[in-house]
Amino acid sequence: MASSAASSQRTLLGLGLDELRELSAEFAIPQWRGQQIHDAIYGEMRKTTIEGMQQLPLGFRQALVDAGYETGRREPVEIVSDEDGTRKALFELRCGSIIEAVGIPVERAKVRSANNPDDDLYEDGDELLEEEDETPGRRRRFTVCVSSQVGCAMRCSFCATGRQGFRRNLTSDEIVNQVLSMEDVFGRRATNVVMMGMGEPLLNLREVLRAHRCLNRDVGIGGRYFTISTVGVPNALSKLAAHRLQATLAVSLHAPTQELRERLIPSAKAFPLDALLEEVRMYRKATGRRVTFEYTLLAGENDSEDHARALAKLLRSKVGRGCHINLLPWNPVAGANHQRPSKSAVNRFCDILAAERGVSYSVRATRGLVAQAACGQLTGAFERKSSRSN
Repeated sequence: MASSAASSQRTLLGLGLDELRELSAEFAIPQWRGQQIHDAIYGEMRKTTIEGMQQLPLGFRQALVDAGYETGRREPVEIVSDEDGTRKALFELRCGSIIEAVGIPVERAKVRSANNPDDDLYEDGDELLEEEDETPGRRRRFTVCVSSQVGCAMRCSFCATGRQGFRRNLTSDEIVNQVLSMEDVFGRRATNVVMMGMGEPLLNLREVLRAHRCLNRDVGIGGRYFTISTVGVPNALSKLAAHRLQATLAVSLHAPTQELRERLIPSAKAFPLDALLEEVRMYRKATGRRVTFEYTLLAGENDSEDHARALAKLLRSKVGRGCHINLLPWNPVAGANHQRPSKSAVNRFCDILAAERGVSYSVRATRGLVAQAACGQLTGAFERKSSRSN
């Protein structure tokens, strides 16, 4: 059963149809009532309380409540909107901590061509659109970026979450709730889920996999429309590969050498770059799935032409041809001693990669910058603001 790490409260959210049928049987209720609970939570009704599930007998509803169950749904305590349509939602958990999720609507998207700088910029999941038809409904993508932990232990110097430290892992219901709540906020179904919010997903692999299963099987989001991000956790990719997910793996690299990577990501000292890329190579071989390499461009630190050449050479030699690099111009974070690169610097970096064989690249569009909802900016600011005012 899905339960909070901070409470003994038991939740229905995150449970699949078979589990809900078994739960009904435990209360000596016909198992088909489990289907009704499933429909109430994940279907069109989207009930947020057990009391609101009027299709269930009153006695069954009361028995669930008396046994300590709740749906697991939590509404945002604050929503911050950006002029580009992005919205960031802040959720207060039962333990009192704040996490953030981001909804990114895109009405029409293209993959940016390396040879055509006038094309639209890339965002995670765009490559899948090339395989779809041209009907308007297929082009209206809505991505939800979810958090997997409260804070983060990886300590990336350019990331707001990494600068605040680690508190605890999220449970699967807390992850799933972010997607359902953002669907409510936007009034539309999510087409893509990227696990790129607060935290390192592979340090919470069990709950991330449970959330993935629920969002795929119960909420109905296609397996190919997930992206799971990681900075790199020793021996975790082999465990992930064993589950044969259709999700895209995004490896946060950010540097072409171990020395530079350790300066930017202190936790990288425990996982040498060569060892990480060997695990990536084995993951790609075992799964046959796409792997992208996230690379945050920091002005004067990792954005030179030499860095671009070294990056391409590293990936070709350690992982093999066909590697895709997703470039992210750094999004400003308060207190971080970095600078966002100029457009010309980004273009020079791209020009070098375009001339290199065996690698492709794209540049991620910056979304939610004004709302502090862009990549690397999630931090639970509402919690810090509330703490200072008390």
